[in-house]
Amino acid sequence: MQAQLVFYADNELLEGPIFDYGNSLLYFVSIFDGLVYCYEPSTKKILSVKLDSPVSNIYIKDKKNVLAASKNGFYEINFNTLQAKFTFQIEIDDNARFNDGIEDAVGRLLIGTMGYPEIIPNLGKVFSFYKGQYKIIIENTDISNGLAFSKDNSLLYFIDTPSKKVAKYSYDMNSGDVKFEDYIIEFKENGSPDGMCRDGDGNLWIAEWGGACLSLWNPSSGKKLKVLDLPCPNVTSCTFDDKGGLYVTTAKSDNQDNNFGGGLFYFENSNF
Repeated sequence: MQAQLVFYADNELLEGPIFDYGNSLLYFVSIFDGLVYCYEPSTKKILSVKLDSPVSNIYIKDKKNVLAASKNGFYEINFNTLQAKFTFQIEIDDNARFNDGIEDAVGRLLIGTMGYPEIIPNLGKVFSFYKGQYKIIIENTDISNGLAFSKDNSLLYFIDTPSKKVAKYSYDMNSGDVKFEDYIIEFKENGSPDGMCRDGDGNLWIAEWGGACLSLWNPSSGKKLKVLDLPCPNVTSCTFDDKGGLYVTTAKSDNQDNNFGGGLFYFENSNF
């Protein structure tokens, strides 16, 4: 299956795609440019708002209104007015920035951190923010990356990229606490796991940094089920749209085969 190039603006590192199913809008970020993008597939129109520090991920509020996490704080962005308003901050180390995040079923905002501008072993954490309060739920990570919930929300899957593994945690929806259970997937080839999303069957689509693909895994068996190839090595994350297709973000690389790395790609739904 061929990946379609949807958007390319010579960005270094696109990340954090998330689809607003109620309004058929896609959001994603360019981390180091501090740019938050809103893309409307029906019109191909794309809007952007620039923040003043690296931006990592997005939480949807309502139509063309999102919350974006940046190193300098969480900002509410209105794409109708193209205005950003500071909302709150989670205090992190000066030599860290935020990375991947996800919202749980009751509205908690989960978000990981990593060293910045250099990766620092064991500096990363995963925070949970709810009703104005935050706490640490996972510690001592290198690059806190992909987060996904099981279909019944009882499990949290988590990627610390350099480990080349996907961890499984039990998740208490009442308290927001987690408990490590096991490593369920291990990457043994060139690619390292980055961002991910879950499909309707409960399987995990995982972006492979250095692997030039998305790979599909069964979290119960730990087996790889399928691969979708991309034309650039560094694949960062993915999300489903309302037609069952997959949007995929990528990053630049020094590889000579880096065709449109830093672009946004799309796989049409053909049952993959």
